[in-house]
Amino acid sequence: LAIESSCDETSAAVVLNGREILSNVIASQISTHEQYGGVVPEVASRMHIEAISGVVEEALLKANITLENIDAIGVTYGPGLVGALLVGLQFAKGLAFASKKPLVGVNHIQHKDLKPPFISLVVSGGHTFIVHVKDYGIYEVIGQTRDDAAGEAYDKVARALGLGYPGGPKIDKLAKEGNPKAITFPKANFHEETLDFSFSGVKSAVLNYLNKCNMQNIEINKADVAASFQQAVVDVLKDNVLLTCKKKNIDTIAIAGGVASNSTLRETLINEAGKKGIKVLFPTPILCTDNAAMIGSAAYFNFINGKVNDLNLNAKPNLKL
Repeated sequence: LAIESSCDETSAAVVLNGREILSNVIASQISTHEQYGGVVPEVASRMHIEAISGVVEEALLKANITLENIDAIGVTYGPGLVGALLVGLQFAKGLAFASKKPLVGVNHIQHKDLKPPFISLVVSGGHTFIVHVKDYGIYEVIGQTRDDAAGEAYDKVARALGLGYPGGPKIDKLAKEGNPKAITFPKANFHEETLDFSFSGVKSAVLNYLNKCNMQNIEINKADVAASFQQAVVDVLKDNVLLTCKKKNIDTIAIAGGVASNSTLRETLINEAGKKGIKVLFPTPILCTDNAAMIGSAAYFNFINGKVNDLNLNAKPNLKL
């Protein structure tokens, strides 16, 4: 049984042998946070408290099992919003204590959906990483954002365009009506030997462009802005992950995180990687956003390798991979 509550989705899942999803229940808070233009941590925590008991009960019911059939309880303990993390963690601790089942803490960024070695591109509202997955539980972080995560930049640009929250799907949809070459936005390239990312520059460039147009009474083509911004982000993600494959001599890329649902990212990577004989794997859209099934998969491999936790496990909002 796995529990996930790192941000604004309350989720519980039952996973068999780390691979087979017997149930994966997700209670989303998007409609609530949409009115604020982003996730409000205190509101998220309170909504997790309201939802978690029912979500766990439904996950067990859909899997057609009881808590007695569970071997271990996996739970996200970081990274994420500390209040939100604590709700899921404390609930999991209570279940583990009452049922005398092992507790297995999971790093939210850790995924076990295919056999290593492969290169993983993790792109979401809170994280942007390139990871060389050498084996189960053995990772090398090759590149990461030095400022905004890609999904965070999407949300901020969407807000500036008046599209609302969440920004990723809204920009992706609007961009289909625009010209990705209409406006040249910057793509961060560091002079030193690194595959790190930076998305604050392109975000700021979009905001400056919008402000300049407004000051000069120039009509803004929002679709062109969305398409050009998105292309700048996708190009950097594509270039860095393909260069990583070349450096590490790996021919498989696995994409994860909310931005993995982005249609332009999917199309661009599949086309460009295909030319180089590199296979690109994407989760189904429901597994791109925060969910407990991925936590259950990771927890299974921790569990069989003897990595269990006691009830003193605490939430770590800035947990590193």
